[in-house]
Amino acid sequence: MPIVGRSVESLLRQLGELFIFIGILWVLVLVQKRRDESQSILVANALVAGYGKNPVCAPVSFALEFGRVLALVGVNGAGKSTLLGTCCGLIPPLGGQVSVLGDRPDPRSGSQRQVLAVDVGGDAFFPSLTVREHLRLVCYGHAVAHPDEVVATLLDHFGLLRLAGAVPDQLSGGQRRRLTLASVFARPSDLIVLDEPEQRLDRTARHMLAFYMRRKRDSGGAVLLATHDVELVKDVATDVLVVGDEPEPVDVATGTMKLMEIAS
Repeated sequence: MPIVGRSVESLLRQLGELFIFIGILWVLVLVQKRRDESQSILVANALVAGYGKNPVCAPVSFALEFGRVLALVGVNGAGKSTLLGTCCGLIPPLGGQVSVLGDRPDPRSGSQRQVLAVDVGGDAFFPSLTVREHLRLVCYGHAVAHPDEVVATLLDHFGLLRLAGAVPDQLSGGQRRRLTLASVFARPSDLIVLDEPEQRLDRTARHMLAFYMRRKRDSGGAVLLATHDVELVKDVATDVLVVGDEPEPVDVATGTMKLMEIAS
């Protein structure tokens, strides 16, 4: 090929790479601009959650900001789980509005799946994949850097190292719960939604759960959870919403007192 031809080809390649770089920068600027303009990642306005025509609780309004953890508390049957499912787009609202980064929650949306990590019960596993393979699959599906290192750390932290080669049918209920939570924290996300994540966990696993929730909060992410665990609320929550016939936003100290009253 003539020298001039090679020079033109090289120039075009460099220009193409430059345009790609500029495009990536522009997308990052838009994402950051959107985040700066709205510090609330999840907003509910007079949201009514329920089934059919039957609400499970009174309308709720709240705004969950980046770097915050909102704990939903209330008696069993107050509607916490239904409210979580509605905020994730898994259950259609009966009234009011809810948005994730300004858009209606939709689990079919690829962009929202990148933002939102959810565990609202009903674990689902591939029967022939091992514990390690499940976590690898999550990492590969979300383009996690250094997946083997991430998987090794999660196996260790959630007490699954000796079970790394086991398939789901060989796990106890508590072990399956730890695998589900490890899968949630294996992937990048801006918002994590958890329904009573403390269930079937021993004290050590609860401490590790709290560690990962604090890390998400302190790195600028957000967490929305329903819980009955007083210590978990004290440890990680920044805000509390009492769910029921008269929803009430309260501070963490008041929220833990309410939880203790419910438990007594």
